[in-house]
Amino acid sequence: MQHLLHSLLAAAVALGSSLAQASVGLTELPPTAGDGPVTVFYPSSTDATTVKRGPFTLIVARQGVAVRGNGRLIVLSHGSGGSPWPQSDLAQHLVAAGFVVAMPEHAGDNWRDTGKIGPESWKLRPPEVSRTIDAIGLDARFAPLLDLTRVGMYGMSAGGHTALTLAGGRWSEARFLAHCEAHLEQDFAGCTGAATELKNNIWDGIKKAVAMFLLRWRFGGKQEWQGHTDPRIQAVVAGVPVAADFDLGTLAAPIVPLGLIQAERDQWLVPRFHSGAVIAVCKGCETLASLPTGGHGALLAPLPPNLPARIERLLADPPGFNRAELPLVYQRISGFFQKHLLP
Repeated sequence: MQHLLHSLLAAAVALGSSLAQASVGLTELPPTAGDGPVTVFYPSSTDATTVKRGPFTLIVARQGVAVRGNGRLIVLSHGSGGSPWPQSDLAQHLVAAGFVVAMPEHAGDNWRDTGKIGPESWKLRPPEVSRTIDAIGLDARFAPLLDLTRVGMYGMSAGGHTALTLAGGRWSEARFLAHCEAHLEQDFAGCTGAATELKNNIWDGIKKAVAMFLLRWRFGGKQEWQGHTDPRIQAVVAGVPVAADFDLGTLAAPIVPLGLIQAERDQWLVPRFHSGAVIAVCKGCETLASLPTGGHGALLAPLPPNLPARIERLLADPPGFNRAELPLVYQRISGFFQKHLLP
């Protein structure tokens, strides 16, 4: 037993030493069979340089040589209209802990194409996560470095909806419509995706009537339950997820360990209907963070300047939110995956 403990300690020290010397590699797997590209962050032996991606500046080894970290993959699912770069801070933190991080670009719901935002995308996203794992397993750079029988999955916002689905939750468009019929005024942005502020005037009545007409036209009569799981995914974290359309009974006891994060001042997805509702029902879940002053964009890298006003209103940090809290949140996410994925 003592020999075994010494061996494990030596292996941990060796891993820590190798990761301390590693940089963060960055590459992209090309689109295949209708799926978008997959951005991959990973431990690398190549020196890092400054790389610009849109308004974001990264210190990474572009196309660097991949080296073994802790042997585990995490798939990150972006929010509606998203790209990999706002979640690059979390991705790099996970790489520093030894993980390889793969971020698929979700079809019809990304920064280049928003034609399928909403339930159409929610149906497509979980199988896209599964195909991302497949793609990593076929890549000669990464397949020898990873055990793909124990994969982690993280998603934020619409990506959080993907995460809840992969944790065993089932949802329906009928439940989404029923939620909006009951709570349109209180969860207007969550139901419509619109950043319009309601001010209790005559125009609000018109906005709500038009919104309800469109919601009933789009979602009326669609009763089928939706779901998708993957036995390779063994731990899931959902950050500020879309959740009002789920059968909460299916999330009371998820099929894999489930970590949850809510931002208590989220104006896009009001917590009591979304993240808070899941936290309330899932007694076995781990609440990794509940940010008292956090808004919907709290888990993202700092927003670039000159965003459209409607987006900035829903994503910008509320007064008093301290971004110095985020490294601890990232550490809890990393620790959750280490706890549930590593031997």
